[in-house]
Amino acid sequence: MTLSIDLNCDMGESYGVWKLGHDEAVLPFVTSANIACGFHAGDPATMRKTIHAAIEHQVALGAHPGLPDLVGFGRRDMNITPQNAYDIAVVQVGALAGVAASQGARLNHVKAHGSLYNMAARDKELAHALAQAVHDVDRDLIFYGLASSVLVRAAEEVGLRVAQEVFADRTYQSDGSLTPRSRPEAMIVDSQVSIDQVLRMVCEGKVRSVQGSDVSVRADTLCIHGDQPGAVLFAKAIRAALQVEGIEVRAVGEA
Repeated sequence: MTLSIDLNCDMGESYGVWKLGHDEAVLPFVTSANIACGFHAGDPATMRKTIHAAIEHQVALGAHPGLPDLVGFGRRDMNITPQNAYDIAVVQVGALAGVAASQGARLNHVKAHGSLYNMAARDKELAHALAQAVHDVDRDLIFYGLASSVLVRAAEEVGLRVAQEVFADRTYQSDGSLTPRSRPEAMIVDSQVSIDQVLRMVCEGKVRSVQGSDVSVRADTLCIHGDQPGAVLFAKAIRAALQVEGIEVRAVGEA
C-alpha cells in the first residue's frame, strides 16, 4: 500500500494593514489550508482573499478557530469553560463556512489554533466541546487533532472523521505533547532535521522527543506553520523529500 500524507498550513492570519505569513508562496506546496476566522487573527477581507487563493491552487479549505486574543495571537492560555469553547468554535467555523459558500466552495476540515488546540489536547472537556461544536455545524467536516491526544478521542466519540496531526517544525515531549513555544528548543529551524523527523513519523509512526525517547504517532496530516521565517523553504523541501520517498501527498478525504 502506498503511503500518503496531507500537508496543511495555517493561513489567512493577516489583520487589516498588518501582514503575516507567506500564503501565496506556500500554497503551491501544500494540500490543505487552515484559515484564521477573525478571533486570533484574520478579518473578513483576508478570509475571502485566502479562500479565493486556496481555491485557485486546488487546496482543501479548513477553518482555524482560535481564542479571542488578537494581541496575543491566540498563543496565550485563557481560562475558558467548555461552553465558551463550544460557542467560539461554532461562530468561527460558521463564519468561514459562509465565506466559502459565497465563492461556491465548502469547508473540508477544522483545526483549532494555538493555545485553544493545545489546551484541548490536554483537557477532555474542552476537547469534547470543540468536537461537538464542529459536529453541530457540519458533521461531515474532518476534525484535525494532535496525534494520540484526547482531541482525537473526543472527535471519534461524537462521530466525526478524524485526521491525526503531526508537526514538521515543532519538537515533542515524551508524553506526545508539543514542546511549549516558551522553550528555546520548541521550534525546528533546520530543514534537514525537519525532513528527517517527518519521514520517520510518516514511515515508522515514531518521533524522537527532546528527552530522547521514541513516541508513537499516527501521521494523517502534517502541519507546516506559515508564519515561520523559513515556511516556504520548509514546505518546498518537505514536499520534495516525500516525493523522492514515493509518499503520496494529498488532502485528507481526497480519493
